[in-house]
Amino acid sequence: MIVDERMTAYICSLDSGNTPLLNSIEQQAHKEFVPVIRRETQALLKVLLAAIRPERILEVGTAVGFSAILMAQYNPVSCQITTVEKYKPRILSAKEHFRRAGMEDRITLLEGDAQDILPELSGPYDLIFMDAAKGQYLHFLPQAARLLRTGGVLVSDNVLQDGDIIESRYAVTRRNRTIHARMREYLYTLTHSALWTTSVLTVGDGLTISVRQHKEGDTDDETTGIADSSEQS
Repeated sequence: MIVDERMTAYICSLDSGNTPLLNSIEQQAHKEFVPVIRRETQALLKVLLAAIRPERILEVGTAVGFSAILMAQYNPVSCQITTVEKYKPRILSAKEHFRRAGMEDRITLLEGDAQDILPELSGPYDLIFMDAAKGQYLHFLPQAARLLRTGGVLVSDNVLQDGDIIESRYAVTRRNRTIHARMREYLYTLTHSALWTTSVLTVGDGLTISVRQHKEGDTDDETTGIADSSEQS
């Protein structure tokens, strides 16, 4: 745990809960070992929705549709959500959940690899929620920068890797080293590029909130949002 387990349990005990449908989806996901956003992350996302009031939302990583439905239900304004998923079994579950929620007209599920789909989308979006393959966040970032409006918010989930992010690459298991290196570069970029103003939070498994800045005279290279991380320790 990144935060003391007792503190996390106490914070979660204060949660006012979700709708019956979301509770049902969450319970089933836990039974099937399908990850959904943690209770602390859910609470923060609800606050962001209330503050931003986004009319257009892009989600990268649908899973079984839990977070897309949460964003649609707890957004104080009517919105359109585009969500991207490539794993077939989860696509089928998500579609069924959207049908049960009566939100097929508000949530559009695009099937396929986000690497292929994102370049085909047109912005601007008010909010982008990144919750896909962690090793791909860095690759998705240029498209997120292109699609997000100035002043829009990028939320990236699971960025601290259960605390492993602070470890040396040699302390991380060999099979996780590439993801570890890419996530460290992603975090460096979000906190050092002039295109983003970012806070890294120890909420859930780590989360970043980044506001898309406007830089006068932006070039194509600058709008990728990729900073030089060669000086990282």
